[in-house]
Amino acid sequence: MELSHILDNLNDSQRQAVSAPPSNLLVLAGAGSGKTRVLVHRIAWLVQHEGYHPNSILSVTFTNKAAAEMKGRIEELMHTSTAGMWVGTFHSIANRLLRRHWKEAGIAQDFRIIDSDDQLRLIKRVYAELEVDEGKWPYKQAQWFINGQKDEGRRAGHIQAPELDLYLRNMQRIYLAYEQACERGGILDFAELLLRAHELWLNNPDLLHHYQQRFRHILVDEFQDTNTIQYAWLRVLAGDAVPMTIVGDDDQSIYGWRGAKIENIQKFKKDFKDPSMIKLEQNYRSTKRILDSANQLIAHNPDRLGKNLWTEGELGDPISLYAAYNEHDEARFIVDRIEEWASQGNSRIDAAILYRSNAQSRVLEEALVRASVPYRIYGGHRFYDRLEIKNALAYLRLLSNRDDDAAMDRVINTPTRGIGGKTLDILRQHANEQNISLWAAAKDLLSSNSLTGRARTTLGGFFDLIQQLSADTAGCDLYEQVDHVIQSSGLLEHHAKEKGEAGQARVENLKELVNAAKQFETGTMPLSALQDQDPDLELSPLSQFLDQAALDAGDLQADESHDYVRLMTLHSAKGLEFPLVFLSGMEEGLFPSRMSNEEPDRLHEERRLCYVGITRAMQKLYMSYAEVRRLYGSETYNKVSRFIRELPQEHLEELRPKASLSIPVSSKPSQLSAKNNVEIPDTGITLGQNVRHKLFGDGVVTNYEGKGDQARVQINFENEGSKWLVVGYAKLEAI
Repeated sequence: MELSHILDNLNDSQRQAVSAPPSNLLVLAGAGSGKTRVLVHRIAWLVQHEGYHPNSILSVTFTNKAAAEMKGRIEELMHTSTAGMWVGTFHSIANRLLRRHWKEAGIAQDFRIIDSDDQLRLIKRVYAELEVDEGKWPYKQAQWFINGQKDEGRRAGHIQAPELDLYLRNMQRIYLAYEQACERGGILDFAELLLRAHELWLNNPDLLHHYQQRFRHILVDEFQDTNTIQYAWLRVLAGDAVPMTIVGDDDQSIYGWRGAKIENIQKFKKDFKDPSMIKLEQNYRSTKRILDSANQLIAHNPDRLGKNLWTEGELGDPISLYAAYNEHDEARFIVDRIEEWASQGNSRIDAAILYRSNAQSRVLEEALVRASVPYRIYGGHRFYDRLEIKNALAYLRLLSNRDDDAAMDRVINTPTRGIGGKTLDILRQHANEQNISLWAAAKDLLSSNSLTGRARTTLGGFFDLIQQLSADTAGCDLYEQVDHVIQSSGLLEHHAKEKGEAGQARVENLKELVNAAKQFETGTMPLSALQDQDPDLELSPLSQFLDQAALDAGDLQADESHDYVRLMTLHSAKGLEFPLVFLSGMEEGLFPSRMSNEEPDRLHEERRLCYVGITRAMQKLYMSYAEVRRLYGSETYNKVSRFIRELPQEHLEELRPKASLSIPVSSKPSQLSAKNNVEIPDTGITLGQNVRHKLFGDGVVTNYEGKGDQARVQINFENEGSKWLVVGYAKLEAI
């Protein structure tokens, strides 16, 4: 048979991987090295050269999109249908098995698969049956616990909960009741599909043997992202009988927080018989400078399988590093570069802004809105569209206007406070009959003693909460109002109890809303609505802030334009590529995060995340950091990220605005000559002036850039050395 169509147009390493003997094989595939092509051509080789029947091939991917793409490319290459071939995600293949063998699996023939939202609703019903207090044990926490246990292959009965471990005992009780509810309803969640499919092999040796005879080769994509139950399922199915080809990259393992085990790709070499390894290192995506930088960065991680990306392409532009005054300056710089890119005939859709934390997007979104640049949040929501932000704003809207029915309807039971559906129906009916607001209806019902004891207590508790929040924040600054409402409403505590990155992100976003309020009130939010308000309108700062939030939320929807900038977290960027990439927030404490400093494994994953970010760039990469950043409710003076310092300096170009004036720095600040007494415009500060900073101590002003509150001043501190600070943030005291 003519096989040139399978091997042509492959490089040497790809050809070696495709045509390797049908035994256990690890293909270590670097970013942009053509791993999907290798998988597709490997399948074609096994069928058309090794003589395997298409039905004897099992190929596992992680997303439906990847599975569909693989099927299409196989059909195009082999000129045959993939109908009999098992190609799909772990979940789809597990579902296929369980539909065929429902009796052996011990489940209902017509079992129903529920998604994450349906699962959460079922957990809420379990809470009601068990009379669990959601205020103490959030629904999301139980959902995270149940799915996490299933991903590790543990049933509720497998958990040994010590008498004094109240959390584990409660979670086990909820898990057990949830299992029983699923059994009664013939329901399987996504994690259950995998666990049940694994148990199918373990409990039915004859069935396992049948499939080991049927499948002559197993191929797995993105192997570094497999979790415990997925690896165990593959391990049992393959046994010593079925060879496997796995494709993965230990340097791109970034999902440890959701159960992925980087060690799985390393365990493959120990658990499977005589595996060979082929490295795909030639990159078809990025320039040489970008690849050399990524290689040097990831080399700082220990225990790698090891590879070195290279390209036959051009050297490319240096990586540009911008040291911003603050987060607003950083955002303005990024937007200016994007508009410069677009003015040269390029498409905005080819540009991506990447960040470590969702909370960073707010300032970036504001800068894009002010510049009338359309954008889309990839894999997430715009800042003011996020659930936790909408909830917080609803509380604030209710403080500003008690008759805001939409706001009251949204938060009357968020966080849950036991106000039942029947009580809400009575409330809404009374409001409709009397043609009054929900708030007025609640006031009527409470004053007329129309409600039963429990309903009166719970509704009265919410009524009193809003009144108390209003009284507590009277006369406070705007940011203090926002902070107090987020704290005292219970929203912050509610989301802090959620496990994993999702809960952490919600907390960070709520704290970022406090920053937004402070910057709005002080006018440091560029072109804020506060500066544009009609002086004849006597609106409170809170009302003005809520107006601006509503305008920002409704402005520049991505659907209005097909040429929009994409914003996303670094995790969302995996698998994508863009000609122009911005990595923002490259600061110690933000990226890598503070928490990773005490956990080496976490720091290694953060470095892999940076590696993923760098290798998304095809032509041009910008990195930026802010010397001063207000994030998560506090202002910080930041060091540049260690990841910047770990890059080859010859591939970096540092971009800084030129200083408007520079003078020599003496060894002792007090020795600076008074003749250098030059006034810094609109600041009240002069060069040579002795100043005091609450954190860095005493120093002397030696240099400046800009004017007013946004001016940056260089200060030579007696104990801390030279630092650049933003006047509006530094709060310098003349001495």
